[in-house]
Amino acid sequence: MAQKVGPKGQVVIPKKFRDELGIEPGDEVVVSLSENGVLIQSVHTTKSLRGMFAGSGMLKMLMDDRRKEAR
Repeated sequence: MAQKVGPKGQVVIPKKFRDELGIEPGDEVVVSLSENGVLIQSVHTTKSLRGMFAGSGMLKMLMDDRRKEAR
């Protein structure tokens, strides 16, 4: 998808890509050179992990391990 570079060197990340990557106004991105051009990567420093392991049994496994270590 081709984009024009603005007078200040700015390039718009297409909405489709922003939506897919969860990039919102004010979010940080890392810009670096790659073999084929410029690479823009999302930086999610505040992504919540809450509930990620819900229903996985992870808490029980951790509690069992803790009890075994205490002996």
